Amino acid sequence: MRLWLPPTLLAISRGATRILAAASLAVVATLIVVPALADKPETALDKTISTTVSAIPIDFDREHPERKEFGKLIFRGGLNLFAKSIYFGGYSALALDPTGTKLLAISDAGSWMKADLDYNGRELKGLGNVTLGPLLGQNGKPLLADQERDSEGMALASGTPEAGTAFISFERKHRIARYPFTADQFGPPSGTIPLPPGAKRMEANRGIEALAMITAGRLKGTLVAFPERLPDKNGNLTGWLIGGPSPGTIALKPIEGFDITDAAALPDGGIVILERRFRYSEGIKMRIRRVSPAELKPGAVITGEVLLEATDSLNIDNMEAIAVHRRASGETVLTLMSDDNFSPLQRTLIMQFTLPDATAAAASAPAANEDRTPEHRAAATTSPSEAVHGKLERCGGGTGICEPSHTDFGAGEVGPGREGKYGETAGASGRPRPRPRGASRSGA
Repeated sequence: MRLWLPPTLLAISRGATRILAAASLAVVATLIVVPALADKPETALDKTISTTVSAIPIDFDREHPERKEFGKLIFRGGLNLFAKSIYFGGYSALALDPTGTKLLAISDAGSWMKADLDYNGRELKGLGNVTLGPLLGQNGKPLLADQERDSEGMALASGTPEAGTAFISFERKHRIARYPFTADQFGPPSGTIPLPPGAKRMEANRGIEALAMITAGRLKGTLVAFPERLPDKNGNLTGWLIGGPSPGTIALKPIEGFDITDAAALPDGGIVILERRFRYSEGIKMRIRRVSPAELKPGAVITGEVLLEATDSLNIDNMEAIAVHRRASGETVLTLMSDDNFSPLQRTLIMQFTLPDATAAAASAPAANEDRTPEHRAAATTSPSEAVHGKLERCGGGTGICEPSHTDFGAGEVGPGREGKYGETAGASGRPRPRPRGASRSGA
């Protein structure tokens, strides 16, 4: 979902924030009345291009930069990103490789970005080798219409951020598409996953925002999907377990009116959920919840564990994307990215946190291919949802499309086009941004 926000300032005191509150609200009203100040590019990106991204380091607590612990997470570092291309921005989903150095992000303008993440020790330094390209439609051409290209969620089904297959969710014209991609091309899609009938209740601009592919544990091969806000009869936020051994409907217990913006799988078979709340009277907030594997089961009402909740007194913007990777040391790292709505008054932020209590549990498992046994490497080069895609090979040559044949959705299958176990499941113009004075170019 597009969310227009007041300008977020890089370094101001809380006193200054209060003084400028009225002005910020006026700006919000202006953005709503004049959406050209915050709109997607009028034309779609028609080919893969290279661009230069500049970066300014940020602290999560601007008044106390030495502070690193926030909630149950440890801040590793962050960047404010700038690029001159009008197609840079709007990022609503991302994925990283196990080393944390290869990034793939999806924009809600129907485009993608690939980049190398550069580090200075543990801290993010910049983005290098940045390429942007269009998501292709069934006809092999870039998606043009707004109702076709509003891509919001992404989960890697196989491969790496450099090449593989990803599930991508779109709103307005609601769908989950299966996209094969290479180094310089994304699509055309090889099929779609039939949405649960409950998805018919989704509003046009509140579609499926969060996708996560479970890669470990009893639910391995399950695609978790959450709309931004789809209350059930009890007011809980509807979601779905698609495919895998136990498909079905789940629900997230809402806390203080937050909406869901993204989700990512954890190494233990659980997930993290990114949430957002905006009110004119209080500004923007974000929250991260962890959901254990035991909570992910059909019919469950999930509360989860709050890892972090932040207001805009800390250095946040419209945080819409979250990814997880595990370092060779065993640390589990959460990477967040913001959607700037292509507005010059908002920012594209990327930041990382460590989940400390996951370190010990993850330390016994290798992080990258070069650290693994031959058996581990062989498994890593296949799909992370191996049980799923093995069965999909008999469904349209691995496209994820099968003809309806019986009333069982099919344990271990994602999107086979069958009805089943859910009890309801079926089959303004962006502006060039000058490089700020003092900003460092990536890789410098």
